[in-house]
Amino acid sequence: MSRLTSKFDQLRSNNQKAFIAYIMAGDPNPEYSRKVLEGLPNAGVDIIELGIPFTDPMADGPTIQLAGQRALAAGQTVSKTLSMVRDFRKTENETPIILMGYYNPIYSYGVERFIKESVEIGVDGLIIVDLPPEEDQELCIPANEAGLSFIRLATPTTDDKRLPRVLENTSGFVYFVSITGITGARAPKPEEVAPDVARIKMATDLPVCVGFGVKTPEMAKAISNIADGVVVGSSIVNLIGEERPVKEVLEFVQNLSEGVNSQTV
Repeated sequence: MSRLTSKFDQLRSNNQKAFIAYIMAGDPNPEYSRKVLEGLPNAGVDIIELGIPFTDPMADGPTIQLAGQRALAAGQTVSKTLSMVRDFRKTENETPIILMGYYNPIYSYGVERFIKESVEIGVDGLIIVDLPPEEDQELCIPANEAGLSFIRLATPTTDDKRLPRVLENTSGFVYFVSITGITGARAPKPEEVAPDVARIKMATDLPVCVGFGVKTPEMAKAISNIADGVVVGSSIVNLIGEERPVKEVLEFVQNLSEGVNSQTV
């Protein structure tokens, strides 16, 4: 059983929802990024999304774009991102890690090599936002066959005709993008998100997690009431971009985590 499946089963048995935190690998520098990554599990993070920096991110708003630029300027690469996971797994073997990014860096690194090394070091899944289902042979199917979950994005514009194609080779969970737009944009409205989450859950047994625009414990709680998990990225990355003390970043993450599963916020 994969770490992702085990994690969702454990949370479900405890009547809890998944709190998923995103950070950019190497932002603003390798040492700071490593400390944040290592502190996330104790700050209440159930699943970690680790961004692979890329020069031309199409789905990301200014916050994540700047994070990628900072990481690249500090020398972050695909190889160094994999090394971060390798080092993390030396002391932490339970928290699932998902690599999130774009296909170009993986293609340049070598798909076969990337998949092989990811499996060996303990990566659990991939979110590659610019590979649609029509390109599943490129990475999705080889990743699934190697034991890596390939997590697909669904959006408010993914209609009932398109949804089965999107879900066809998806594994791990479905990531529902709560707004039409880029990361860190306007806050989602739970009453608008709920029907889409319900519609997706009718079409799959996979957990459905919601991200994009979730910034506060209150909003995280509201989204957790309608989904299996909540993804927060930009508000965490904003603090990292300001190079706040790592302890302060992790305290903010802890507050978000407590919001997800609190009775009241």
